[in-house]
Amino acid sequence: MAFDTLLVANRGEIAARVIRSAQSLGLRAVAVYTTADAKAPHVAIADEAVWIGEGPVGDSYLVGDKILEAAQQTGAGAIHPGYGFLSENSEFAQAVEGAGLTFIGPEPKAILSMGNKAEAKRLMIVAGVPCVPGYEGEDQSDAVLIGAAGKIGFPIMVKAAAGGGGRGMRLVHDSADLAEAITLARSEAENAFGSGELILEKAITRPRHVEIQVFADTHGNVIHLGERDCSVQRRHQKVVEEAPCPVMTPELRGRMGAAAVDAARAVDYRGAGTVEFLLDGYGAFYFLEMNTRLQVEHPVTELVTGLDLVAMQIAVAQGEPLPLTQDDVTLTGHAIEVRLYAEDPANDYLPATGPIDLWQPASGPGVRVDAGVVTGQEVSPFYDPMLAKLIAHGPTREAARARLIKAVKDSVLLGTVTNSAFLADVLGQGAFAKGEATTAFLDQAYPDGFPATQASPANVVLALALLLDADRQRTKQAAGYVSDDQLGWSSAALLPLHVPLTFGEEELTPRALAKPDGWMVWVGDDQFDVSFADCRNGQIRARINDQTVDLVAHVTRDAVQIAVEAERLVFRRPRPGAQDDTAAAGGRVVAPMPGLVVEVQAEPGVMVTKGDRLAVLEAMKMQHQITAAVDGTVAAVHVKAGQQLTAGDVMIEIEESE
Repeated sequence: MAFDTLLVANRGEIAARVIRSAQSLGLRAVAVYTTADAKAPHVAIADEAVWIGEGPVGDSYLVGDKILEAAQQTGAGAIHPGYGFLSENSEFAQAVEGAGLTFIGPEPKAILSMGNKAEAKRLMIVAGVPCVPGYEGEDQSDAVLIGAAGKIGFPIMVKAAAGGGGRGMRLVHDSADLAEAITLARSEAENAFGSGELILEKAITRPRHVEIQVFADTHGNVIHLGERDCSVQRRHQKVVEEAPCPVMTPELRGRMGAAAVDAARAVDYRGAGTVEFLLDGYGAFYFLEMNTRLQVEHPVTELVTGLDLVAMQIAVAQGEPLPLTQDDVTLTGHAIEVRLYAEDPANDYLPATGPIDLWQPASGPGVRVDAGVVTGQEVSPFYDPMLAKLIAHGPTREAARARLIKAVKDSVLLGTVTNSAFLADVLGQGAFAKGEATTAFLDQAYPDGFPATQASPANVVLALALLLDADRQRTKQAAGYVSDDQLGWSSAALLPLHVPLTFGEEELTPRALAKPDGWMVWVGDDQFDVSFADCRNGQIRARINDQTVDLVAHVTRDAVQIAVEAERLVFRRPRPGAQDDTAAAGGRVVAPMPGLVVEVQAEPGVMVTKGDRLAVLEAMKMQHQITAAVDGTVAAVHVKAGQQLTAGDVMIEIEESE
């Protein structure tokens, strides 16, 4: 059971996190990576790294034989699966143990039992753990599911029995929508988990999502480490997590903790696990599922308990007893975590890909950043869009919240689109600040979606001045030694330059006039005097009229990216004669991101109305509905199920109705 080399069968921030803990214990750490991940930090910090494929998970991180071969090749005695990928695959866990290696996680039979929501719920009912009324039977026919839903009562949740993370899950408010929800959930579940088995559960309206961290060793000891509140969710995926829960009482924690320990004992659990519950407004709670692995949000538990959960996992896997008893567990202060995603909240949260031109994580008292990216890396379409986790700890919840808002603003990622402005706004919402957020919070706070960032005149001024200043520096270098006073000198009066810029689809026409110490810029009839007092490593201090502005920027010949507070703005300078080849009329449907076509419903000659589903595209582990933007008739379909697309590929053409 003892080992001196640990292989991490994962990528991104969790791989780097596990590697650091393993190395701190004196273990040799091995990473696996794909061509798409060659520049990732987990590869750089590992003692050894093994290439396992080009990029798609089906040819790399999900291929157990490649992971085992890498372990044998490097002399690894144990494998840590992280989360996602093979972490809850009982067959992989069995194969690891069958190869004489140690699996850092529970026994395969526990993974199998809790990995299927239907079986897990049946076990919990026997163990006396409170469960949501529902249907978890073996008969999966539409007729039986629809009949069961009628008995349970609406609203109802349709869930993939084999999955999690919001995939294969639909909330249904009315019986008329149930058949379609079953079809969509089953299709998504089959594609994501290889199983279309579903369960039904009564939807608990506006609950809190509260989970209990459990830990068990091989000596019969099982404890819990308190709870995490993960109520702030979008499409059943967590956005904000915190510990402890804002409405928790010692009595309620005792009851929920005991139920979680009972759940772990019911499956002879080993290692770290999480028992998830729905908590209603009256203090009643219901078993949701058990995750038989380390959770994404484990840092908040580490910060309030002072424990290293990965180190504890490794110790338990080596046969050591837990280092503390239930009475030893204390919670100190408050911790909150948000997930920095490569996604566009203003565009229905579509995942984003592209280069990372600049990454500067926040730092400071009580701030922790678990990142899986570095400057110069590329965000690929093959993996989850999470780039980093930003966590803050403080003596009180308000102190932690204030620190985290600042950390979100100070953590700058330029290149691809991120959700930083969304995260800062969520943390600043009154309901969240008061600790009142339930699972309905985001829908209530943003009923019309998250608004797109607007370019203020000051931001336009900064963008233009930065572009022109970069031009001036390049000209100065090309000219050899020329003083700032001489550069651009003319005996005639200079006229303002008209420099067109674009911000998204908005066309801007600011004007600028060079000055020895900066620029005079006009946006409409408003005049601004701008200069740069300090510019180092992208960190810039600017003066606009009489105000000082601190920002981070990345400037190229044709574009400037600006980070001011939590906003991330991109201004482009159109090249003369350049055309947008991807521009299309409303009747031309293009792929909004790279992805796999899962389903095509559009057929030539069929009339559609705006909002009708035309196809389903899978990207970054989620399925996205492609809908009609106009009323009309389908003129041509250029894609088929199973086809891999790149962003901008034409999918469907619609002849718009007059």
